[in-house]
Amino acid sequence: MAAVDVLDLYDKLRLAPDEEARARLIAQAFSLLEARYPHLDDLVTTRELSTSELKLIKEIELVRGEIKETELRLVKEIEAVRAEIEKVRGETEKVRGELKETELRLVKEIESVRAETEKVRAELKETELRLVKEIELVRAETEKVRAELKETELRLVKEIEAVRGEIKETELRLVKEIEAVRAELKVEIARTYAGILKWSFLFWATQLGAVLLLFWRLTGKA
Repeated sequence: MAAVDVLDLYDKLRLAPDEEARARLIAQAFSLLEARYPHLDDLVTTRELSTSELKLIKEIELVRGEIKETELRLVKEIEAVRAEIEKVRGETEKVRGELKETELRLVKEIESVRAETEKVRAELKETELRLVKEIELVRAETEKVRAELKETELRLVKEIEAVRGEIKETELRLVKEIEAVRAELKVEIARTYAGILKWSFLFWATQLGAVLLLFWRLTGKA
């Protein structure tokens, strides 16, 4: 039973978080020992008491040594854990710094992209306004050209009508002139025909006279 209590005490001392907890466990062990053996002074002799005391002291020293070793081992483990924690903290800080740098870089890139986007939007707006103005100018020029074409068309229609009128007048004048020429030709043809008839009559009359004269001569000689 005592061995079990000592092992239990050892386990509790090994798992104790600090010196105060260990001291409290040792005090509780002495209290339990006194409670378990309340008449220890009456039951044992001085020699037995000394033997038990020495044994208890040895066990306590042994437990203290084990506690010291456990404490040293725990201290080393704690130091190792602290070193690991510090290493993790350093890596965490490094990662945080890298994340901070990455965040700042991304913020700068986002701001740059936003600025470029705003610039592109402004350029698109200016281009849109310029195109609208150019379209309005083209529309105005188109309307002007249409008006000029309309005026040209009307002028050409008037000129064509004038030319048609002139052609009509020229045609009428030519018809009149042709009629006049025809009348003159008829008169001239009539005159020529009369002259021809006159000369034909004179020719035939002369020929008839010559024939009669020849006939007379021929008959007169006979």
